[in-house]
Amino acid sequence: MSQTRAGEAKFLTGSTMGHVVTMTATGSIGLVAIFIVDALNLFYISLLGQAELAAAIGYAGTLMFFAISVAIGMTIAAGALVARALGAGDRERAARNGGAALLFIGLAMTALVALIWPNLHFLTGLLGARGETQEIAVGFLQIVVPSTPAVAIGMGASGILRAVGDARRAMYVTLIGGAMSAVLDPIFIFGLDLGVTGAAIATVISRTAILVIGLHGAIVVHDLVRMPDAETLAGIARPFLMIAGPAVMTQLATPVGNAYVTAQIAQFGDDAVAGWAVIGRLIPVAFGAVFALSGAVGPILAQNLGAQKYDRLRSAMRDALIFTIIYVLAVCAVLAIFAEPIADLFGATGQARDLIIFFCLFAAISFLFNGGLFVANAAFNNLGYALYSTMFNWGRSTLGVIPFVWAGAQLYGATGAIAGWALGAVVFGIASVIVCFRVIATIEHRDDAEPPTGPLPPTAQSPFTSAKGATLG
Repeated sequence: MSQTRAGEAKFLTGSTMGHVVTMTATGSIGLVAIFIVDALNLFYISLLGQAELAAAIGYAGTLMFFAISVAIGMTIAAGALVARALGAGDRERAARNGGAALLFIGLAMTALVALIWPNLHFLTGLLGARGETQEIAVGFLQIVVPSTPAVAIGMGASGILRAVGDARRAMYVTLIGGAMSAVLDPIFIFGLDLGVTGAAIATVISRTAILVIGLHGAIVVHDLVRMPDAETLAGIARPFLMIAGPAVMTQLATPVGNAYVTAQIAQFGDDAVAGWAVIGRLIPVAFGAVFALSGAVGPILAQNLGAQKYDRLRSAMRDALIFTIIYVLAVCAVLAIFAEPIADLFGATGQARDLIIFFCLFAAISFLFNGGLFVANAAFNNLGYALYSTMFNWGRSTLGVIPFVWAGAQLYGATGAIAGWALGAVVFGIASVIVCFRVIATIEHRDDAEPPTGPLPPTAQSPFTSAKGATLG
């Protein structure tokens, strides 16, 4: 191994569990910081004493989740292309991939904003928002949505930092942005008496900080963003889109599922939607490490794929799953103990309080299976089988959500809807992990039969057959 390659591809040696823990810990700090700010945002709004305000933030958050999910999908592609090039020892190609990826992200998100912004009333109406609650949600979104390209590019830069193994600076991207929002929220909401409008302004400023810090790390510190010429850009477009397309579709599945849950819960009133909004903020704070793990394990897998170290691919997957099980069980124990104080913190009463406590005591354990699905999807996206992550995520968000949530809502109201949402994760979480290990075996068999001459295609053969067509045991 050359000195350049060893210096750039840090995940090719050392303990895979050590890499998983380090990348996840640093990634989760920054990620959880953002989610804590969102939760504080809702907490501050709840202090204003109007259920309509909390419900409006819930509707707005569901819609923003769609846009951010697109950005996450493209960030996955950016990180995968940069990490593969680094794993193969080609730093110049990694820099060109990084520059092209950020350009694609900026263009795509600008187009998405142009589509969403004029249709905010229609889109919030689809989620069940009505009357004053809808007007508050639309007003918030009119301010925040135009900043989406900025935060998306910042996220893409953070993905590049994770790809090179700079977990600390990747953490700073979201940590500093979150800290700014945490400071500015009470100033704008209460100090300047701007209410929900103040929360929106603080969000925009925070997103701008994420952009600046991310670009500084990727461009100035690591020199991994280089704008390619038109010919090179055209050459990079295809592999980027072949990863980003399925990855975006995969990410969009979750907000589609959540939108359906929101629409079902909306029939039980603003109080129920407010409870679901609190749960929506509580989930990423409590399980931030699980969300961060899916981003952390990707570069580890991609670098070892580039170096054809298949034993380390399996080891990294096993370690990621072990980490998930231990973490989720510990968090669920904490949530069960503090269920009522958590509901009290947000001033939840009636149905909203019942939903929050039910989640903490029962539904939260579903993240054992959601976590397995997240890790498997990260592997599919980085190993060249991105369509499989699309299949599993959409399966989870349709077959694993719609019938369960509908039946639960019919039988047990809003609480039943959340129970159905949790139960739907079981089958898809288990199946995705099984298929993931078969994918790794498929790649190894294929490369043993015929050494690769270029990047892996994102739509490869079935994981249940080897390169020669034989069924894998």
